[in-house]
Order: sequence, then C-alpha cells, then structure tokens
Amino acid sequence: QVQLVESGGGLVQAGGSLRLSCAASGRTVRFYAMGWFRQAPGKEREFVAAITLTGGNAIYDINSVLGRFTISRDSARNAVYLQMNDLKPEDTAAYYCAADRRTIASNPTRYEYWGQGTQVTVSS
Repeated sequence: QVQLVESGGGLVQAGGSLRLSCAASGRTVRFYAMGWFRQAPGKEREFVAAITLTGGNAIYDINSVLGRFTISRDSARNAVYLQMNDLKPEDTAAYYCAADRRTIASNPTRYEYWGQGTQVTVSS
C-alpha cells in the first residue's frame, strides 16, 4: 500500500506565501512524476503543476499559477513540494498531491496515486 501525505496548508492573507509538502510512505514505489492539483467547492479538480522525479522537468498551469508557484522535488524521498507566493483568494481550495509510475500529465485521470488533500484558504 502506497500513501501520499500532504502537509503545509492553512489560512493566509492575500499576498502571503505557503509551502506544501507531499511525501510517499508505505510500499516502495518508484514514481516517474509527482504533481499538485486543487479543487474548490463546487468546481472540478484542476491541474496546478507536476514534475518528473529524475530529471526535474516541470509543467505548470500557465493561466493561474505561472510565476507565483514553484514545484520542486526530492527524488530520494519520493517527495514533492509546492512553494506558493503572492497568494490570491481565488487560490483557495483543497490541494491534492498525485503521483504516477509512468507519466507526467495535466490530466488527473493519468495519475495512479492520490493524497487526501490539504486545505489552503486565502483571505482578502
């Protein structure tokens, strides 16, 4: 059994920063990529960013987070991080960590493993 555990969410004022972390535990699995998605109440889950664990190649959702969010990884620990700066109220959502053994993608259906989510709330 593989578990992804997120941490680092919380309440922050607009313009503030948070750093999310996600680490894998349980059965040893070598991931090809890990990423972050978010879901606001009443909305579909949307892609934020993903990164390959070996090469560190990253993709981002250009429209909403490019220039404000930075994804990074620790391949030895099967861990991924999301540094979020200049947060806006529209960034409020539950943030989910995802991982896959074969692919990197912005489509959530391509990911095999998911965390339980961590809430990020940005006040105006």
